[in-house]
Amino acid sequence: MHVVVKANCIISVPQKISTPVQHALDMIKRDHKKIFGCQPIQKTAAEQEATIIINYAKGEKECPTRPEAFCFRFQQNNEKWILNIIGYDDLGLIYGLLHYSQQYLGIDPFWFWGDLDVEQKSEVLIPTIDYVSKEQLVKYRGWFVNDEVCLIGWKEEYPPSKEVWYPVFEALLRCGGNMVIPGTDLPKSGIHAELAAEMGLWVTHHHAEPLGAEMFLRAYTGKKPSYKEHPDLFEALWTEAIQKQKDQNIVWVLSFRGQGDAPFWQYDPEFDTPEKRGAMISKVVHRQYEMLCDAIEQPVCSMALYGEISELYKQGHIHVPDEIMKIWADNGYGKMVSRRQGNENYRIPSLPTENDSGEHGIYYHVTFHDLQASNHLTMFPSPPQLIKEEIEKSFASGATSYLLLNSGNIRQHLYPLDLVSQLWRYGTVDVEVHLQQFIKRFYLGYHDEMTELYKSYFEKTIKYGQNEDDRAGEEFYHHNARKIIGHWLQDRENSPNEKLFWATGEIPFIDQVNWFLEKCLEGLIGWGNLLNKCHKLSLKLSTSDKQRFYDLFVSQVELHVSGCKGFISLCKGYKSFTSQHYPLAFVQVSESIWFYQESLQAFKKSEHGKWNHFYRADWLTNVKSTLYSLEALRKYIRMQGDSPDFFLWYKEYVMPETEKYIYLENTHRKPLSDDDLARKLSEKFLGKMEF
Repeated sequence: MHVVVKANCIISVPQKISTPVQHALDMIKRDHKKIFGCQPIQKTAAEQEATIIINYAKGEKECPTRPEAFCFRFQQNNEKWILNIIGYDDLGLIYGLLHYSQQYLGIDPFWFWGDLDVEQKSEVLIPTIDYVSKEQLVKYRGWFVNDEVCLIGWKEEYPPSKEVWYPVFEALLRCGGNMVIPGTDLPKSGIHAELAAEMGLWVTHHHAEPLGAEMFLRAYTGKKPSYKEHPDLFEALWTEAIQKQKDQNIVWVLSFRGQGDAPFWQYDPEFDTPEKRGAMISKVVHRQYEMLCDAIEQPVCSMALYGEISELYKQGHIHVPDEIMKIWADNGYGKMVSRRQGNENYRIPSLPTENDSGEHGIYYHVTFHDLQASNHLTMFPSPPQLIKEEIEKSFASGATSYLLLNSGNIRQHLYPLDLVSQLWRYGTVDVEVHLQQFIKRFYLGYHDEMTELYKSYFEKTIKYGQNEDDRAGEEFYHHNARKIIGHWLQDRENSPNEKLFWATGEIPFIDQVNWFLEKCLEGLIGWGNLLNKCHKLSLKLSTSDKQRFYDLFVSQVELHVSGCKGFISLCKGYKSFTSQHYPLAFVQVSESIWFYQESLQAFKKSEHGKWNHFYRADWLTNVKSTLYSLEALRKYIRMQGDSPDFFLWYKEYVMPETEKYIYLENTHRKPLSDDDLARKLSEKFLGKMEF
């Protein structure tokens, strides 16, 4: 026995339907159009005609009496079977509708982000077997859409419009999420927070924006951002934020950090001991909580134990009411320890102990931006097993009330985002089985080969330290290269670059350059091998699979390959420069430019169709800044021997011997461009044209 769903079927809805549920119904209508070629008909209280009936639960017999619960029940009417989707509340109905979409219509949670096709059908058969949803392990679970420059620059409109945010929030709901921080420090005039609430999500806040309030220095330009001196001004901002959001589903963030996500004592230096700092943070958090309780009955509150706040809490200097969930953070590389700050890396455990009362949760990164070695445009660099182990360890410690996942720009991180959604649903995941299922969802064929390439990716990342999570994302090749270039151009080579000590230790600058050279030479072997395998497999794939494979995987491998090659050539150029072989250094730095330009080409190849301009705002990894720095360096090197006429190297190394002593200056003195000269010199010094 089956419910038969066809084109033009009728969906019956309650008399009063909320905006979040209507958004979910709109998704179902769009899904039906993809499958059947037309939308279903939505009618109010049309049970007799309907194929699908949507309703809220009238009692425990229909649906479990717990938030977000839903069930499928079946009834027969005149020999026609009908599907009842019953929800305990709005989110229950939303999850029920999206479960129907995925389970029976075949719409993947990441259909938009992975450009996944759906099979068109004339009918869909649903077995008449009752279904009751299971409670998800984590109470509040969702994404922090952080460092979202690709989303910001993708379209012309700023702040990003509904066109950008809707597919983000839809994917999150389809992954079972119920909470979001919709962007980082975006103008309050933007649609992001309003749309998230409209779609049924709980909205929470950045830990540097307690209560979602306006930044002090934006509101009170020129005033010192000191709570001690201006408590009334701070509290006015908090009151405004509370009043604006009090009728929405908010997971309130209580905290006290400084302006721009920094320690508050940078602006208030009198707080010069851990005791003073902890006492002030405790005072502010208690005051924020008091203000919330005055305005809202039983507010849901959290406090991020992030950065310096985690250390002060661990030392016993911060006291948090038990009613406030304490949120522990990983180090940005997936390990539940304190994050590296510059060259300091204490790796203090960042999980609750048996002595920590109240509810707990975690803030976790599968994408990160730290100006050192993080992954922003490429996937999480450590093996996924680390994600599983660290999150499961967090759950075992009692941190199950909240899981906020840094999701970045979404598109580059679909695999780890999907992996974590399994963990917040069920509490555990089989990494091997999950990867196989993920590959089958995204690709039509060659699943075994594809699976092996994905697994290989996490084995190829550069291991820059002794810890298991010391693995490099693509920012490793850019931020550190620019630091080396700046140090070089500032003529500071007689002293080491302290900003590189986190990686190399305290060694002379030439040894620092050699350290990065060796790491990239070693890394290039693995990345180059993986890229070759990708190219071979791509030749076998269907047109759609080939493009998807490139967008979601191969392009990221190319960012690693081009990054390694570019950094290697830069380091070689420095060594030639120190040997005063300036023309060779000029060629090697030119090669570095050409290799890094391949990263931009990878962006372009992924910017097709709806993805046009997706990488336009690469402001964090910032490949163009690396190229800008290299261009300045190349001109500086050319000054060392080709100045003032910019003809000397051409004459010495390129001009035929028969011409060198009889040429006429008026016909032979047009300087070559840097690129043209470098290509000609490359033939001389390297024996071949590199490009």
